[in-house]
Amino acid sequence: SVRLWSDYLSVHLHPKSIYVIRQYMHDGECGCLEAFGQGESLLRDPSCVEELEDRLHFYAEECDHLQGFQVLCDLHDGFSGVGAKVTELLYDEYSGKGILTWGLTPVLSNVGVNHFLFASLKFQRLDFLSQDYQKNFYRLMNTALGIVHLSSHSSLFCPMSLSGSLGIK
Repeated sequence: SVRLWSDYLSVHLHPKSIYVIRQYMHDGECGCLEAFGQGESLLRDPSCVEELEDRLHFYAEECDHLQGFQVLCDLHDGFSGVGAKVTELLYDEYSGKGILTWGLTPVLSNVGVNHFLFASLKFQRLDFLSQDYQKNFYRLMNTALGIVHLSSHSSLFCPMSLSGSLGIK
């Protein structure tokens, strides 16, 4: 039975290449990883950093001549904070190695909420729009913080989106 997108994954990944964030699994106790600070705080936990470093060193030791890293990271949610801490770790551990970071944003159909729209709508729709506005605000802040932090620890930072606005209007 299919429950998650990863159930469709036909490529078998090495067990050391997968790190599951248990708090934010689909049935985890914390819900969604929706803010930059949530993602950043995950990698402040010493046990999490140690586990990540062990996995990273496992692959780095297999390389004859390590030239650098490619990091693909969502910008619009809490994974921008995770990516920021990971690139910081790579920058500190492997100074002199290239870090190419791709900041990814989704295509969103209705990203911006017009402020003038609030006054003309009925009261029952205001709560829905307020929640939508809050999500858009989180998306904007996560993207901005992600771009700043990821680019400061990367040799090259390249934002990518299928829309022309990085998911922001």
